[in-house]
Amino acid sequence: MDDFAIKTDGLTKVYKGELGQKDILGLDDLNLDVIKGEVFAFLGPNGAGKTTTIKLLTRLIFPTRGRVWIFGQQNKSRLSMEKVGYLPEQPSLYGYLTGREFLDFIARIFGLNSQTRSHRIPELLNRMGLGNRLDVAIRSYSRGMIQRLGLAQALINDPDLLILDEPMASLDPVGRKDFRDLILELRDRGKTIFFSSHILSDAEMVADRIGILNNGKLMSVGKMDDLIGSQVTSVEVTFVIDHDKLAKIELDKEDVVIRDRKVMVRLKEEKAVPDFLKLIDHYNGRVVSVVPQRKSLEEYFMTEVGR
Repeated sequence: MDDFAIKTDGLTKVYKGELGQKDILGLDDLNLDVIKGEVFAFLGPNGAGKTTTIKLLTRLIFPTRGRVWIFGQQNKSRLSMEKVGYLPEQPSLYGYLTGREFLDFIARIFGLNSQTRSHRIPELLNRMGLGNRLDVAIRSYSRGMIQRLGLAQALINDPDLLILDEPMASLDPVGRKDFRDLILELRDRGKTIFFSSHILSDAEMVADRIGILNNGKLMSVGKMDDLIGSQVTSVEVTFVIDHDKLAKIELDKEDVVIRDRKVMVRLKEEKAVPDFLKLIDHYNGRVVSVVPQRKSLEEYFMTEVGR
């Protein structure tokens, strides 16, 4: 258990139904290990149980049955949360406070002394791109700014484990890139990051391992290459050629896109590439790119959710 930042055993949550209605199974017998120092992406459609899991990990709600360990210590203890940073899906912050005042408030809860607070707060706000909003009331922040401030408060105690619920949901493309860079930076410093997301491309770029949840049940978990595989499924060849020469090349109409003189062909077998390139050269065409295509996380995700 010393190797795990998070460990769950039979974690289950049943929500009591309203009068006359059936109970709702939010999470069903979750057994999950998150290794220290890794980035773990927790994926699933809306209503899959991702937020329920995160609330159980952070003691915001309590399980119907099952147990949770944080760094080897059951999370029933307040002490187990001291090195955890948490960002909820929709941060609700005190709008009348400034960014600096809000972070100072959170830092005091963690018992940080004035010297630590004085340098860490502006450092975090600058890192989140909010340096020019230090002393501006939060009620004037955009949704993306609130998300950035929420991430700053999750980092205020320099946690060893960061638990983030849909952290990129309100961020623009620049904000998402900043977030990805920050996640990789924290991992390089030995931190553990556990985040839920429905933005599969971002998860594919930063996660060491993924878990897919559906209807409260863990469908699969593992490293990206182990789950998706690295096998080439097709090859996209883009080239430029005169139209009269193109007519002499036999192409499957379903696997070709033509834009003026530029042509993109999808070859179903990798072994067909060398002969096809020779054919293009024979007709005086110019190859622009050769791109192997592999199974994507989105394809794997849809298969698992459909299952």
